[in-house]
Amino acid sequence: MREAASEPPQHGRDDGLLVTGSKELQGTLVSSREGSCGSQNGTSRVESPSLCRLSASPSGSVDQSPSRTSPETSPPLKKPKYSQKEREAICQAAWQKRKEREAQRRQNELEKEKKRAIAKMLKAQRPGECQKYITVVLDSVLLQVEGGGQILSALQAANYSCVVESQAVPCSITWRRKTVSPQIEGRDEWTEEPNVLLLLCLEEFLSMVHNYKQEAEGHLEGQETLQSYVAQVMEKMPGKILALAGVGVENYFRACTPSLTLGSLRVRSKKRLQQAAASGNQEQKQGKRRKKKITDSGLEITRMDVEEALVDLQLCKQVQVSFFDTWEELGEFATMFTKAVAEAPFKREREKTEFPFYLEKKWCGGVKVDPSGKGLLEVWKRQIQQFNRVSREMAEAVVSVYPSPQLLKQAYSRSSSEEERENLLANIPVRRGDGVTATVRRIGPDLSRRIYLQMTSCNPDLYLDFTG
Repeated sequence: MREAASEPPQHGRDDGLLVTGSKELQGTLVSSREGSCGSQNGTSRVESPSLCRLSASPSGSVDQSPSRTSPETSPPLKKPKYSQKEREAICQAAWQKRKEREAQRRQNELEKEKKRAIAKMLKAQRPGECQKYITVVLDSVLLQVEGGGQILSALQAANYSCVVESQAVPCSITWRRKTVSPQIEGRDEWTEEPNVLLLLCLEEFLSMVHNYKQEAEGHLEGQETLQSYVAQVMEKMPGKILALAGVGVENYFRACTPSLTLGSLRVRSKKRLQQAAASGNQEQKQGKRRKKKITDSGLEITRMDVEEALVDLQLCKQVQVSFFDTWEELGEFATMFTKAVAEAPFKREREKTEFPFYLEKKWCGGVKVDPSGKGLLEVWKRQIQQFNRVSREMAEAVVSVYPSPQLLKQAYSRSSSEEERENLLANIPVRRGDGVTATVRRIGPDLSRRIYLQMTSCNPDLYLDFTG
């Protein structure tokens, strides 16, 4: 049996299986495979033919291919049939979905366009960009004044667009802003800014101050003063925020002598105008008569008269007057004023917060302290400002005398009595404002006592404002 199993077959073999042959040869091979299937460790064993049974096809060949189903035998798919109403309903639903998609697409485009317009509008308000949308409107009379051309040159040197037009009030400057809006396309729309800068001639200003002085003393009534002049301007320009500017007031006071009066100043101004006039001879004669009349009146304006008139104007009309020594300074001021007008919308939007009761960012942002100790003085100042009814000026006054908490505690330790320690800071002066409106006051015993209790008390529940 081993020899029959080891001899190669006389016919073709595919993977150890006999494809064709007689029944006898198949039986022999089956017997040999049975013997080889049961052999272990070199020994052969004959077992039942059912252990290694081979299936043969009716033609005598072994069929190992799996059974396949012919696609022709599978049942055909039936196409669904719709009625006329169902087809119409399907078409209507598809058309409705298409309309919804189209509407959603248009809505998205509108949203994107709106966002782009808002971004463009915000960009037009930013510093550096807002100047491109501002136009300065100068009154035609202003350019005929002595330094009006210098104001125009200063504005043009700062790359501002300038227009010369006749204004409702002579010698005034107004501003226009180009509107950036998604609804405006293909044309420019301008809006008037509420600010107005008005130039006061020196002679007119001093005359109005003199009239105010005479009216206050009861000697003269019905003449034009600063208040009446501002009231007339506001009637011609309702809703405007007015600012006044003048040139040469300080020069007038510096050069003021007993012989230099308001009348002589008027004469000098009229003389310059007379020399530039076409009919010089006749107007010079009129000027001489006016000179004699005004000089004989002996009017004179002092600094105190000017300050009183300005304070009265500020209190009654909330209008301030700015003075400059030269026309170049006034041109620089007009440029700075234009920049402030251009950046005003951006600053207003920046100041808007969700919680208006929050402190400003500069205050609540904290103080950066370097490893070298730079910034500790500002921290000490902020700590004092945390007390109720304590302004920045009051905190600066305390810090200027005691630059650190340790120095203040040492001063408390050197005091001999409790009363002296409580009033240690009471007489420190506090200065507020500059110029004529500057005031000086003291820290006072109340704040001095509160700071002392805060620095020395060990009671965490102590109310500083209600301790007697």
